[in-house]
Amino acid sequence: MSEPARPLRAVPTPPASSAGWEEPIPLSAVRHLPGFPTDALPRWLGQQVEAVAEATQTPPDLAGCVGLAALSTAAAGRAVVRVRQGWVEPVNLYTVVVMEPSARKSPVFSAMIRPIYALERALRDDAKEAIEQAKVQRRAADSLAERAEKAAHATEGDERDAALAEAVDAAIEAARIDIPAEPKLVVDDITPEQVGTVLADQGGRLAILSDEGGIFAIIAGRYSGHANTNVFLKGYSGTQLRVDRQGRRGELVEAPALTLGLTVQPAVIDELGDTAMLRGSGFLARILYAQPQSLAGYRKARPEPVPREVAELYDARLHTIAHTLIGWTDQPAELAFAGEADDLMAELQSELETRLHPETGAWAHIGDWGGKFHGQVARLAGLLHIAAHPHNPWEHPVTAETVASAWRIGDYYAAHALATFDHMGADASLDAARRVLAWIDQQRPARFTKRDAFNGTRGPVIRRASDLDPALTLLEDHGHIAHQPPPERPPGARGRKPSPTYWTHPTYRQEAP
Repeated sequence: MSEPARPLRAVPTPPASSAGWEEPIPLSAVRHLPGFPTDALPRWLGQQVEAVAEATQTPPDLAGCVGLAALSTAAAGRAVVRVRQGWVEPVNLYTVVVMEPSARKSPVFSAMIRPIYALERALRDDAKEAIEQAKVQRRAADSLAERAEKAAHATEGDERDAALAEAVDAAIEAARIDIPAEPKLVVDDITPEQVGTVLADQGGRLAILSDEGGIFAIIAGRYSGHANTNVFLKGYSGTQLRVDRQGRRGELVEAPALTLGLTVQPAVIDELGDTAMLRGSGFLARILYAQPQSLAGYRKARPEPVPREVAELYDARLHTIAHTLIGWTDQPAELAFAGEADDLMAELQSELETRLHPETGAWAHIGDWGGKFHGQVARLAGLLHIAAHPHNPWEHPVTAETVASAWRIGDYYAAHALATFDHMGADASLDAARRVLAWIDQQRPARFTKRDAFNGTRGPVIRRASDLDPALTLLEDHGHIAHQPPPERPPGARGRKPSPTYWTHPTYRQEAP
């Protein structure tokens, strides 16, 4: 008599109630985005940021980021920070604030950038005489060279060689007279090619400040069909830039210092995520991102205006910084770290390695951005130091306290960078997990198979069933689903193994309202 068939092993069933299940962890890389630490700024700058935020009823993040861009505009290209032997950083920044339309960006930009435009007008007025003088000298030299050339053509015999030499000397002398470009600190609507040209004209320093951020679409190649990041990569790092000019001799910019201070809409960030070249080139890794929450729904009808003394001090300090550093052209002022500041930076670097660990690091998926974090903090420290010593920053060492403040601001930007790269789909498994979770929330199954999930989410992000594996693992790790062990198969059973099955968290099994 044959033995009865062995029954299949019973499959444990998770309870339908929340008992036995922990609260699922949100999928977002960042649960809560911190506010801008205005108290980490020097008092005159922090007061302006807070006053503008109150007057415009906007988050301090916006004014804080634009204020740092204004500080970078005033100092970039004229100062560098030396952390230790062999490590020197320029002090220019790339900041981008991501906010919805109608977030009152324009009045904030106006309040924070106004002194920069006033400074530019003053520099133009000061340069008028020198420019006109150079134009007159150049016209006179060109006229002299033209007469010498005509005389050489008319000369014959033994005197011809001497006349030709004189004409050549006159032409060379005329070519040596450069007409200075009209000072320009800020541009807005400009192409990458024009950025290089203006950088060359302005001695290697320039700021792109805009409350619209259309330059991003141009960089991404919306109109040209290809991304163009070269000038922005070199303008950040300060590496040699060659500028070709149509009809004119090319220029070599030895140490370009470009500043970006932009606000963009979330849709622009979506576009950046779709442009692999921007990520691959390292351009996106050079940006300090901020995603503040709008105050819409909580704004005062009659907020306090910016106190006159606060605005006047802000304007005066920015002008002082610019005029103090304006003469440092051939060799920038060097701001050296004190010993304690260097020790704190070494501590930051050690902590950074933990964050960047490829397997356990919280920043592993944004390693390109995180790898520049220590340099960003050094740049921030340099700017904070200049703001604290606007008259003679090179005569004072950068202190550990200043580095600590820069580190706090850096951590603020790090939290927002995580959210921004998350928004751009920097982590493909996270994007796929979100799509599966959205399908679960819509279908509300008590359990489902991997095949069910693939059929429900198949698309540009999830093209193959294998694309679901990291997403399902992530959802299980975060407590949204639980893997159901497969039943034992009878000996000799043939055919394809059943698709893996998962239970959903009880919250997804409730009836939709």
